[in-house]
Amino acid sequence: MGRSPCCEKEHTNKGAWTKEEDQRLIHYIKLHGEGCWRSLPKAAGLLRCGKSCRLRWINYLRPDLKRGNFTEDEDELIINLHSLLGNKWSLIASRLPGRTDNEIKNYWNTHIKRKLYSRGIDPQTHRPLLLMSTTTTNNNKTIVAAVAITITVIITNLLCLRRVITFPITTPTYYFIIIIIKLGLLKGVVVIIVVIIIIIIIMMLL
Repeated sequence: MGRSPCCEKEHTNKGAWTKEEDQRLIHYIKLHGEGCWRSLPKAAGLLRCGKSCRLRWINYLRPDLKRGNFTEDEDELIINLHSLLGNKWSLIASRLPGRTDNEIKNYWNTHIKRKLYSRGIDPQTHRPLLLMSTTTTNNNKTIVAAVAITITVIITNLLCLRRVITFPITTPTYYFIIIIIKLGLLKGVVVIIVVIIIIIIIMMLL
């Protein structure tokens, strides 16, 4: 069996809260504290869902709620906490008195992300964007070069074993390493690919 709903929703008010409802909620919590949100609406004389009462109190009515724009200190604190906690907004909000998790989440998506991008920092990893791009590119180039060298060496060594080419077994490997060193990674890979194509054509003609 699933958990029962917190209230009979067909008997509750929906839409915007009135000033009278706000005052009833504030008055009740001042006298009795927050307590159990499931039973609070009935005790406070409100025709509202317990969840609605909780969100109204936390996001709008509680006295310690901080109004206005975020400060630079708050921005930096949010950035530092996000680098440690990720998207755990409720934990981040607990370190910023007067701010709600939903408010911080929205502020992150609309302001802080753009601020980090302008600094050249990835908002998810908190690492420099240029460094990540360069590292990824270099890794991809290295993988391509390694694959090309491996395939070419295997093919040429097989040809040597079949006596199609009379080079010693170790010669192709040596030559391809020299090609990479002399021409650089990209040019070396292009040359190796051309060599592979030539070798395949030779094999097809034999």
